[in-house]
Amino acid sequence: MEQYSDVITRFLRYVQVDTQSQEESQTFPSTDKQKKLAVMLVKELTDMGITDVQYDEQYGYVYAHLQAVGAGNENQPVLGFIAHMDTSPEVSGAEVRPQIVKEYDGGDIVLNQAMQVILSPQDFPELSAYVGQDLITTDGTTLLGADDKAGVAEIMSMAAYLTKHPEIEHGRIAIAFTPDEEVGGGMDHFDVETFGADYAYTVDGGKLGELEYENFNAAAAHITLQGRSVHPGDAKGKMRNALLMAMELEKMLPENEKPVYTSGYEGFFHLTHIDGSVEQAQMDYIIRDHDRVKFEKKKETLRCIVDRLNKRYETECIQVEITDQYYNMKEKLEPYMFLIEDAKEAMKDLGVTPIVQPIRGGTDGARLSFMGVPCPNLCTGGHNYHGRYEYCCIQSMEKVVELLIALAKKER
Repeated sequence: MEQYSDVITRFLRYVQVDTQSQEESQTFPSTDKQKKLAVMLVKELTDMGITDVQYDEQYGYVYAHLQAVGAGNENQPVLGFIAHMDTSPEVSGAEVRPQIVKEYDGGDIVLNQAMQVILSPQDFPELSAYVGQDLITTDGTTLLGADDKAGVAEIMSMAAYLTKHPEIEHGRIAIAFTPDEEVGGGMDHFDVETFGADYAYTVDGGKLGELEYENFNAAAAHITLQGRSVHPGDAKGKMRNALLMAMELEKMLPENEKPVYTSGYEGFFHLTHIDGSVEQAQMDYIIRDHDRVKFEKKKETLRCIVDRLNKRYETECIQVEITDQYYNMKEKLEPYMFLIEDAKEAMKDLGVTPIVQPIRGGTDGARLSFMGVPCPNLCTGGHNYHGRYEYCCIQSMEKVVELLIALAKKER
């Protein structure tokens, strides 16, 4: 295999491991195959010479610590870095075959000729920023796994570099790799005490320079619609079609509050799953908003729609269960804005322009911030997560490793 930098070699190795999580699973982690990557990481960390490595065999978490180097540095607050091992359930993560595009020329990238899957700057204009740089893409049949194996590889490369260079002084560094982030469970069994960080960064963002300390408030809604099946030849005044009721419910939601019409701080209702028959149907939504008041209003809007439909059909034929998933970490991070300033300063020193923006999603760091460890989010160099058009920039990933090393070295 052609020689690449350490972070790229690691990334290409990690994406070969299928770690796709699963929404409907009743186990934790949701898929046992995530543990295969966890075991691999434990071995690699140990082989680096890191003696404080712990593997949670039951839940699949990996924890490690790099001891402080330099007089007095053991008294510094402990800085942590986190990435998640699982990939999205939305597109297959099995048999990933990454492709290297060297010195991208600015045109279309044919990911899969037979299937006519083309990564084009017409559809993804941000590609134009990478002319002359090297990209890693999918082969058009799977996702790539940069979310978040890019982050995993970058943290591992940082750890390897620091262990190979004992002359570099730094405080104690905590590392954690988590399962099930993509299905909202990454912090369900996370051991804050074992992690041992005073504050941390998730390495789970997008393009180089992204720095985030605000995220969505998030909820999941599960709706059950009970119809009444009658032979269509004798259905007048009798049939109640659950599928048509589901369509009716969807049309009653605000049209402009769907993901395709929103950006920045704008929230949304997103229908993620629907199935059923005349007799019964199921719908799943995710509800998102950065503003807590608007978030609560969105949940109430959905409940009111269900109530209106039940009154129309004169029966409690529609039931909705809404479960909060995580909240905007901004309120927990505002007293620790030095974490943002440190990252901005380190980026500028490396010639990277900081891009401070809200996360249109969530990270393990959002929940961890509410568990007592302030945890903003750093970039990884990836784009188009959760799909076959996913790609990342080699030079960006290498720069992120430099960023993590710079943050590790910083006095706290």
